[in-house]
Amino acid sequence: DGGYIDVNEYSETSVDRVYAVGDVCGNVELTPMAIAAGRRLADRLFSANPDHAHAKVSYENVPTVVFSHPPIGTIGLTENEAIEKYGESVKVYSSKFSNMWYGPFQIEASEKPKTCMKLVCAGKSEQVVGLHVIGIAADELLQGFGVAMKMGATKADFDSTIAIHPTAAEELVTLFPWGLSSQETGAKVSPLNGNETPEPDQ
Repeated sequence: DGGYIDVNEYSETSVDRVYAVGDVCGNVELTPMAIAAGRRLADRLFSANPDHAHAKVSYENVPTVVFSHPPIGTIGLTENEAIEKYGESVKVYSSKFSNMWYGPFQIEASEKPKTCMKLVCAGKSEQVVGLHVIGIAADELLQGFGVAMKMGATKADFDSTIAIHPTAAEELVTLFPWGLSSQETGAKVSPLNGNETPEPDQ
């Protein structure tokens, strides 16, 4: 199929005890993705930990960056993909601004390079299903927000996070309208409305 090796969700080929990971499988063709797939396969095959008996990699919500100037970062569904999957429950929040790094530049504000951000949310809880950024530091900020998305973060979770000022990333936790989303969280224990961060299980 297009020169790729067919594998199942456990990186198994049609030949017993022959496995394949990485670009040859045609899933997400990124080096860190191949490394993660290899680690999960090794865990499942060689680990004595029973928790690893069904270890496999997830190809959902993989953060991806184009190292252009400015960089582009994306994770999850595009707006169109989200509408196709979730219909009218999709809400989109966006922002366009000049990064403060350009503040001292003696050029017209309209000529300063812009940073653009889009948050795609779905469902009553407004779970974040897509996050897209172009601008300075898009590559760096995407990693942290990728963790939040893998954990099922909602718009309310983003709004409950205190902004770090002055940064570009603060825009994603202050997107208008702020604080009006349904007060639902993607976390196991709600961090909303001033609740304390849960203690680790002992």
